[in-house]
Amino acid sequence: MIYEPFSIVIVPFPFADKEHAKRRPALVLSSALHQKDTSHVTLLMVTSAKHSNWKSDYLIQDLETTGLTTSSIVRQKLFTIDARLLVDHLGRLSTQDEQHVINRLVKHLSFGREIFNNTNG
Repeated sequence: MIYEPFSIVIVPFPFADKEHAKRRPALVLSSALHQKDTSHVTLLMVTSAKHSNWKSDYLIQDLETTGLTTSSIVRQKLFTIDARLLVDHLGRLSTQDEQHVINRLVKHLSFGREIFNNTNG
């Protein structure tokens, strides 16, 4: 399955200090073309993060379209997994939340926002 950028999905998220992965939400970043060409999806972590915070965390303002049931943040913890491992599709970020995440990504990765305006490549 191909997921739209800024969709919220459920993935098995590994923990360094535990044997097993837990199912957690994540934010899709990769384009449909990249997913089709590689069968992999690039994601950002989505967490409630009640016990920690990163300066670059973004608190999702509009949960209505995300499918999330609790207050959550997008964390600049980037990872890529095989698309076959994705468990479910919940929803997607609102346009406003998407722009805030893009702003943090541009600062995090040090390149221009023009690449986010072209989801085909």
